[in-house]
Amino acid sequence: MDTNNFTNKTSQKLLDISQRFRQSNHLSSPELYKSETSKRPNRSAVLICLFEESDELYVILTKRSSKLSSYSGHVSLPGGRTDEGDVDDIRTALREAEEEIGLDPALVDVVAVLEPFVTKENVTVVPVLGILWNRQAFNPVLNAEEVESIFYAPLEMFLKNENRRHEEREFQGRKHLLHYFDFKTNNKVYVIWALTAGILISTASLVYQRPPNFEPRMPFFWKKNISKF
Repeated sequence: MDTNNFTNKTSQKLLDISQRFRQSNHLSSPELYKSETSKRPNRSAVLICLFEESDELYVILTKRSSKLSSYSGHVSLPGGRTDEGDVDDIRTALREAEEEIGLDPALVDVVAVLEPFVTKENVTVVPVLGILWNRQAFNPVLNAEEVESIFYAPLEMFLKNENRRHEEREFQGRKHLLHYFDFKTNNKVYVIWALTAGILISTASLVYQRPPNFEPRMPFFWKKNISKF
């Protein structure tokens, strides 16, 4: 998919999603998004930023720089660790997205803060769902120290078996699956896996209001109610 061929238009699909998530009070629960946490070292937030093109929803993803000491070269959502000055998880996600890819927070309409995930290293990762109504207003400026490239993947892909593979792993005596999605765009192939894939499977299930066409069986420690997807 050529990332230069997006047109700006009003999306009824995104309007419906925005209304549904707002009505479900995803922003009214302080325990989900308030950083009583701002001083907690083991908390992060990521931005799931959606836009619509040709009746398809896309999510903004990045490939991390090979210079980074952790998860170098991995595909990830824009985001990072909570700073002391962040008043909540929304601020963390928007600040990190601006620092990493030059996404102006004013362009992002946050409609939900989703249930946190917890990594094996006991880091809480809070997904923040936002809508980019005006795709044309976003001109990516990549922080080369953190981000190697940016691309856009169809959200519904994370509910399909196409271009998906998995590995069975075991942790604390319990088996789970790690999902890998191979996505080709702009003559590059990106592998979306591990926690990023898990967050996007869960988010796509919520957005499209249906389970994936495969057995998720994701790590038990990621999300307490992950089994319902």
